[in-house]
Amino acid sequence: MKELIIIESDPRVPPGLVEEQLRTRRIPFRLIRVHAGEPLPAPGDTATVIVLGGAMGAGDDDAYPFLREIKRVILESVGRDTPFLGICLGGQLLSEVLGTLVTANSRGEKGICRVHLTPEGVTDPLFLKISSDFLTYQWHNDSFDLPAGCRLLASSQLCPQQAIRHGSAVYGVQFHPEVTAAIITDWNGAAARNASFLADFQQAEAEYSASARTLLDNFFRIAKLVPVARGQNL
Repeated sequence: MKELIIIESDPRVPPGLVEEQLRTRRIPFRLIRVHAGEPLPAPGDTATVIVLGGAMGAGDDDAYPFLREIKRVILESVGRDTPFLGICLGGQLLSEVLGTLVTANSRGEKGICRVHLTPEGVTDPLFLKISSDFLTYQWHNDSFDLPAGCRLLASSQLCPQQAIRHGSAVYGVQFHPEVTAAIITDWNGAAARNASFLADFQQAEAEYSASARTLLDNFFRIAKLVPVARGQNL
């Protein structure tokens, strides 16, 4: 049976709000921890794919051979227009699969950050009922360019490519709609050594969480995992 899969490349980048929202909506899923050697499904066995972030770079295939398998799943998703959401590293891997540049140590951002929808983003179903100027959480050093054939949906002041769409259902985002206070506490303690990241998040958490949960629900509707409300066109 085809299933929704979540691919976790890094144990310190878990599904967080993605998992919470799936459980809230009672949507079955399978979490695949590729960093622990868990195998990815065979071609054609996925109905929806979510690829989480990770500390590695999109081109670090030799150090992390499982990235090649993730790219295989992404390429299949692109070819079949399978509903796909790539988050941070996941968006960068999508960009690389589509043939454009992922640049290390370029346009990096950390912490709370406002993102602005493009005119196409305003009308895209992924951002239904989300403000054109919404709050996100960022934690990236690398960034991706806009692949040929993709639509640019959102940008930030420092990073022009914050959200892209290929086809009708394949999305990549640079920001993190999955983070929780617990995840940020882990990242903050090990990487930043700066308590302001957590404090800033806690101050903005209500606004961030509302937008993040709405975006995830929108993606679940695009993937036909939850009903579309009357009057909505997805």
